[in-house]
Amino acid sequence: MPRLKYASVVRVFVIIGLFCLWVQIMLSASSGGIYRDGEELMNANETSEQVLALVPPELHKYLTVHHKNVSANSTERSGPKNISDILRAIQRNNDAQTIYNEDIFGPVQNDTIIIAIQVHTRLTYLRHLIVSLAQARDIDKTMLIFSHDYYDEEINNLVRSIDFTKVMQIFYPYSIQTHPHEFPGTDLNDCPRDAKFDQAVKLQCNNALHPDLHGHYREAKYTQTKHHWWWKANRIFNQLQCTIGHTGPVVFLEEDHYVAEDFIHMLYLLRNMADKSCPQCEILSLGTYLKTYQYHHNSDKVEITPWHSSMHNMGFAFNRTVWNNIMELQDQFCAYDDYNWDYSLLHLSQNRPGREKFKVILCKGPRVFHIGECGIHHKKSNCNASTVISKVQQLLKNAKPYMYPSRVTAIVTTGGAKHNKKLTKGNGGWGDIRDQDLCTNMTKIGRQQRTYIYYA
Repeated sequence: MPRLKYASVVRVFVIIGLFCLWVQIMLSASSGGIYRDGEELMNANETSEQVLALVPPELHKYLTVHHKNVSANSTERSGPKNISDILRAIQRNNDAQTIYNEDIFGPVQNDTIIIAIQVHTRLTYLRHLIVSLAQARDIDKTMLIFSHDYYDEEINNLVRSIDFTKVMQIFYPYSIQTHPHEFPGTDLNDCPRDAKFDQAVKLQCNNALHPDLHGHYREAKYTQTKHHWWWKANRIFNQLQCTIGHTGPVVFLEEDHYVAEDFIHMLYLLRNMADKSCPQCEILSLGTYLKTYQYHHNSDKVEITPWHSSMHNMGFAFNRTVWNNIMELQDQFCAYDDYNWDYSLLHLSQNRPGREKFKVILCKGPRVFHIGECGIHHKKSNCNASTVISKVQQLLKNAKPYMYPSRVTAIVTTGGAKHNKKLTKGNGGWGDIRDQDLCTNMTKIGRQQRTYIYYA
């Protein structure tokens, strides 16, 4: 082979090899880490000038990023490394049940609107949720309960800096953070997710006899969300002193939600309609997953329809009466082989003896929005939070003339065939009897976990 031609061939192979190496590095970077899913990139984003321009200057303090901590904003970020210290801090805070700003805004009443916010580690989104809450009318008449499954002083300091209403923090005590090498985290002897049944039995790994309905074994990072939601609801309705006689609505939000300034006003309108015209409507929903929004047509429109988990799980609310109905069927929630709390609630709704499914009143013009482009279920590589947030801000600015309607009008629908189809099986991820047992015991104060032999 001529020397020139040979050199060209070598050069081609070198280029191809370098390209393959680059692809491998990119794939490794995108898939590594238990919770990364873009969180590091998303949390490192500066708040854009476009976003700040639509935020009142006095609220910029909630968006302040301390640069010395920016590189440590993911689940792996630096912080207290001593698990015993974290567990003691969690117990101390949960026992204290401190209500911040109670001296300014007064005690919790039985009809106080409680806003329960489930928090993981996405600090950037949480900042913007807090900013949106701060701008809501009548927010000073509510109480915010932040429920955390990750103990972090930067997040705690942000939450405790809130000065516009009453605030409480509760901490999920069975988290992966505090149990990194044992259940409910990932035990060293847990069965690999994709292990075959016969292989798992031979390995005598934990719970080898109980894969999920798809033949897979548990993944702690997925089961935690359902555990956390169930623990949080039990804690609020059954265990806190300030809510022991509470009969008002509890609104469920997550760290990557964003609220409109009239969301509390709309909640009152929905509740009044339910009280007067729709006693069978047990759930109120302030958010929908619409792609387009027409507030000039829909700002004062609501829909009454069967509740469906994937459509009506954002910014939804119910009271103690509904919670008591859920508690009557708690075994169905805890035993259902689905790692999603909302699908488990849908299964419970569809199997209430002698009763119809939950009905919901929902806003046709949503007042709660999802801004999370990155997280456990979202794999987008471009995780610039400011892009989505600025779109929501501009949408709400344009919709402002149509907010605060004096009344709402309802249409009644039966829901689409797809959303009325009865669940025959779950999405899996919840076959491990340890998860089912932990879930069941969360309804009991002073939980004593039973001991099992999980392998053959």
